[in-house]
Amino acid sequence: MHQIMEIKDVDTFLSSYKISLLYISQEACSVCHALLPKVEIMLETFPRLESAYVRIDDVPELAGKFSVFTAPTLILFVEGKEMVRKARFVVMQELEADIKKYYDLVM
Repeated sequence: MHQIMEIKDVDTFLSSYKISLLYISQEACSVCHALLPKVEIMLETFPRLESAYVRIDDVPELAGKFSVFTAPTLILFVEGKEMVRKARFVVMQELEADIKKYYDLVM
């Protein structure tokens, strides 16, 4: 999972891939730091799913663009459109099942 540091790069990332996951976190968020490695391991199951990590501290305008009110927020996009959103306390099995549903459809 690579880190994005500018809002324009978020737009480029989302428009470049058929299916993508955006992981939005915050520096002072312990849940964000604990969840990220679990998400990265789970994403190995989906080799053609592109993923990126953005810290809201680095790109504050992202909060307004995607209506992010808490961290972490994970958003699955298919062809640039939001399909799944999970926030704060993420159940990994639910996230994986939601991703699999769309992944199987588009890949």
